[in-house]
Amino acid sequence: MARLELEQLDCWYGKTHAVDCINLVVEDGELCVLLGPSGCGKTSTLRMIAGFVQPAGGEIYLDGQPISHLYPGDRNIAMVFQSYALYPHKTVREHFVFPLIPAKIPGPEIEERVKEMADFLDMHDLLDRYPSELSAGQQQRVAIGRALIRRPRLFLLDEPLNNLDEHLRVEMRANLRRMQQDLKITTVYVTHDQVEAQALGDKIVVMDMGHIRQIGSPQEVYLYPNDLFVAGFIGTPPMNFIPCRLERMESQVVLHNSHFSLPLRGNLVARTASLPDGQELILGVRPEHLRVRSQPAEGTMPVEIYVLEPQSNELILDLKLGDLLIKARNDKREFDFRPEVGQQVWVEFLQDYVHLFDKGTEQRLA
Repeated sequence: MARLELEQLDCWYGKTHAVDCINLVVEDGELCVLLGPSGCGKTSTLRMIAGFVQPAGGEIYLDGQPISHLYPGDRNIAMVFQSYALYPHKTVREHFVFPLIPAKIPGPEIEERVKEMADFLDMHDLLDRYPSELSAGQQQRVAIGRALIRRPRLFLLDEPLNNLDEHLRVEMRANLRRMQQDLKITTVYVTHDQVEAQALGDKIVVMDMGHIRQIGSPQEVYLYPNDLFVAGFIGTPPMNFIPCRLERMESQVVLHNSHFSLPLRGNLVARTASLPDGQELILGVRPEHLRVRSQPAEGTMPVEIYVLEPQSNELILDLKLGDLLIKARNDKREFDFRPEVGQQVWVEFLQDYVHLFDKGTEQRLA
């Protein structure tokens, strides 16, 4: 298929620096997800790749060939938009045929491709229907089929699941992943939904304010976030952040906060070895890496249950730690008691999964 490379890609809208000299490589057959909040530059990046926006600087390469100077129709790239952009007066069959006519594909081959796409998307019974006669999920499949029937070298998707309800999003997410793996087509997928990104991507590119914050596999960005932004953006509920200060005592290293003192163990001691006494840090721990107990034990600290949020087989607890609120997410079967609002309990941080960030730079300590 194709290897995509972005080199110092830059984009301005008036005085707004939408994309700030980013570098990225998407390998042949890879599904790369651009992930970030609204306004981070992910859609602008996609539109520059497609040719709808001219970069202010930098270059786009497809299999080593520069394509920034080419018109969108000359790049052999297909794109699915958030709105699907279907023609109300064309049937599903006519949508599939439409992009093949300018390419002067012979009639028998057009019919063969339409049949193949209908087989692939399970749409044989829908070929003669108009968009108004289709569900949102079916409309999405038409948009995907119209893009793929051209057999493009690169496939771009701009938040294609946004218009679907949650049940259909989960179903279509799985279908998209299967389709991409079957076709082995190089794909760039834009979303603000980190659950979607982790479910779909071979590679995740976390963006913020026009910059790339981190590139890695879903597992890498979850387990080893580069900084506070990535750590807070990846994970549901988000990671807990607690300001603290490093204190060295005779026999131990302690993270001190006005509400607790946490003696460090294992690799956290090694990671803080080069830091001076009194260093200001941010402790980060994900809700799933807190354990809530009914009785005190070594390494636990007292908290008060503030809110209970049942989630099927899990329970999310909002806990008051002094004037801080932190969240814990545990399997309901792990509790040896019945949690109640206002109850005092004890919480343990699983230190193998605790992150420490420099308060000034917001970077994670390696």
